[in-house]
Amino acid sequence: MREIELRLWRQFATLAEELHFGRAAARLHMTQPPLTQAIAQLERLLGVRLFDRTKRSVALTATGQALLPEVLELLARGRECHAAFG
Repeated sequence: MREIELRLWRQFATLAEELHFGRAAARLHMTQPPLTQAIAQLERLLGVRLFDRTKRSVALTATGQALLPEVLELLARGRECHAAFG
């Protein structure tokens, strides 16, 4: 399995919190198309769908819901390491 960049996990977590590509992209200081591409890349790397998408809504799949707490913990640990070791 390929190594997954922290950036992709951060994008996943932000979209999972917002459940809206436009708002998530704004929070991440990016535009919506690259965020859409990043989430698709993450899903390809993992071999699973993380979000159900329609033209009007975005929702976490069961897999996405199960993964989210682990990703939030990973991101928190990354922030702690950065704070401790700069």
